[in-house]
Amino acid sequence: MTVAISVDDLAVRYGEVVALDGVDLQVPSGRVTGLIGMNGSGKSTLFKSIMGMVRPDHGRVLLDGGSPALARKHGLIGYVPQSEDVDWSFPVSVHDVVMMGRYAHQGITRRPRAADREAVAEALERVELTGFADRQIGQLSGGQRKRAFVARGIAQGAGIMLLDEPFAGVDKRSEATIVRLLRELADDGRTILVSTHDLHALPQLADEAVLLLHRVLFHGSVAEALTPERLALAFGLDVLGGGDDA
Repeated sequence: MTVAISVDDLAVRYGEVVALDGVDLQVPSGRVTGLIGMNGSGKSTLFKSIMGMVRPDHGRVLLDGGSPALARKHGLIGYVPQSEDVDWSFPVSVHDVVMMGRYAHQGITRRPRAADREAVAEALERVELTGFADRQIGQLSGGQRKRAFVARGIAQGAGIMLLDEPFAGVDKRSEATIVRLLRELADDGRTILVSTHDLHALPQLADEAVLLLHRVLFHGSVAEALTPERLALAFGLDVLGGGDDA
């Protein structure tokens, strides 16, 4: 098994608040890994640490054996953020958002070439947004917005893709489309790490799952992760009572 994301003894604090405490995680390439945890468990901080957007108090992250900064420089990692982290009023089209994934391939001029335009067109077709290319990104539905950011990662050619709650606020069609796309990307050899509260979709989506509560509580099969005993460790007794949105 080839490890794409290696997290070793990672700790991140915001003042007195401990977000991550001694996280060890090895994410294999060519698979979809689901990241499960309640709000405040450290999932977004882990993503930002993997992206190199947060400096850890100690520990390290390696992406394909190199630093996050190197991975970003070469366009090796793609990121689909939570909806609230995006300014949807910004005057850019869907095409522009997807083209941003090609920046690492364009040099300092950022002038699209034929290969860039072809990659964007193929990515838009793959996420079924070709007819929305000229639309301002904020005019899309929640599911379409998520698909646009997935298209950005596809056009980028990122070998590692992080998706932070991609199913929040999306319709069932978009959810099914995103699940299908992520499975196809993993089959193509890309590494997919997805944080999600949607436990019902997890067996169809992920090859394996990680339970996070400031540290890794469990990493293994989806079936084992979804046992009541393990979910209770990550979420508390409310999950045992049937709370899907914990």
